[in-house]
Amino acid sequence: MDVLILATDYDGTLADDGVVSKSAIRAVEELRRSGRSVVLVTGRELPQLLEIFDRTDLFDWIVAENGSLIYRPADGEKRVLSEAPSQEFIDELRRRGVRPISIGDSIVATWRPHEDTVMEVIRELNLDREIVFNKDAVMVLPSGVNKATGMDVVLEEMGQSWSAVVGVGDAENDLAFLSRCQHSVAVANALESLKREVDFTTKGARGQGVIELIEEILLDDLSSRTSHSTRR
Repeated sequence: MDVLILATDYDGTLADDGVVSKSAIRAVEELRRSGRSVVLVTGRELPQLLEIFDRTDLFDWIVAENGSLIYRPADGEKRVLSEAPSQEFIDELRRRGVRPISIGDSIVATWRPHEDTVMEVIRELNLDREIVFNKDAVMVLPSGVNKATGMDVVLEEMGQSWSAVVGVGDAENDLAFLSRCQHSVAVANALESLKREVDFTTKGARGQGVIELIEEILLDDLSSRTSHSTRR
């Protein structure tokens, strides 16, 4: 086997409006039975994910908060990889009317059109933080933290490299980790800008696209794809 790990985004990729279909769950289970591993790579905060999805046992690891936190469902190990946001930052966002605000262990998230206000506060407070977009979501993270940096830590824990990974996603924040994968894939509903950067796009959207990808992995390890990435 060349493809040893499937790394998948959650919202808009594996999940449709936060819900993972039974057929997608069965496909992931089948992939795991083949001896392969599955890593979830999401911008969601871990408590949010655990509240809406009770099958985190499907994943060997979860990269949450867009790369700032990792979690191993098998034993509940959780590791925060970057610093928490300052209370001053959060208070100033609220004072300027940025709502809703979601606060994780490291991430602070809101929605468009608040990105300009968020950037102003970052500059005025001289914070080493940056905005990462996920379609209409506005995520604020320590500079340099992204889904790829979280995956770096997980791969080290697994004793694996990017050359064993096929990644799938749908939005601009997924490119950081997709660009490192041996094979990069977009689901049919992905942003056009992402589709232009990956190796191929599935015919199916969201979970159906992930099912399609898993079927191809199980069939021939993606060897039938004529365009192979050489990224490591």
